[in-house]
Amino acid sequence: MADETRGDLAAKIDSGVPHAARIWNYWMGGKDHFEADRAAGDAVAAVYPEIVTMANQSRRFLIRAVGQLAAEAGVRQFLDIGTGLPTMQNTHEIAQGIHPDARIVYVDNDPMVLVHARALLRNTTPEGVTTYIDGDYHEPELIISDARNVLDFTKPIGVMFMGVLGYVEDFDVLLSIVRRVMDAVPSGSYLVLWDGSDTGDAVNEGSAKLAESGAVPYYLRSPKQLAECFAGLEPVEPGLVPIADWRPGDDADEPIDAYGAVARKP
Repeated sequence: MADETRGDLAAKIDSGVPHAARIWNYWMGGKDHFEADRAAGDAVAAVYPEIVTMANQSRRFLIRAVGQLAAEAGVRQFLDIGTGLPTMQNTHEIAQGIHPDARIVYVDNDPMVLVHARALLRNTTPEGVTTYIDGDYHEPELIISDARNVLDFTKPIGVMFMGVLGYVEDFDVLLSIVRRVMDAVPSGSYLVLWDGSDTGDAVNEGSAKLAESGAVPYYLRSPKQLAECFAGLEPVEPGLVPIADWRPGDDADEPIDAYGAVARKP
């Protein structure tokens, strides 16, 4: 994490402009948002009320995916790119609850997220490591370079892009980001990725309302496009599905316009 004081980071926060991390925090029932974020969130929810369900399903998908990789695949290292604001259980809490020595690197470049990072770092386990990198996923080589200071790149790493790549307008750029990160991690690593899908008229209208609100636009993808992110990887059952259908267990819910998967690098 960049060596900046809490005050320096807080000074960079513009409360008058809706921001993605804070809007998602609002939809998820968090407390870290401003009037502009709530207005943008309400504009989307007015035409696509299922967005609140999507926000909560996305976190439950994260919990299940990280838990599966830690418990069943034995993964002890995670690179969570585009972390967002903390809500519910977070990656390090899940992984270190299974493997106390797990190492987690969070990556984000939003000043409000980085302000919260210090609080999160205090609840890591004594045996494990939890740290933040102030980085932009458009520069994956810099992220990898910093992550090498914490993660062992000779052992499997769980790479996570949780609903964040929809903010990348050009799909070819999105694919390049994912592939450059996955090229850097060793065999036996995993990709965990989900994004919003263009699978309904209401969700497409919601995406348009988000852009009209002044927030950064979110570009919905088709399931076929999202499947391209996993090219060359070995899918973990049940493959690419609506996130509510990925090993739902006791928290089964109605499918929503968001698809995700977990896949292993051979």
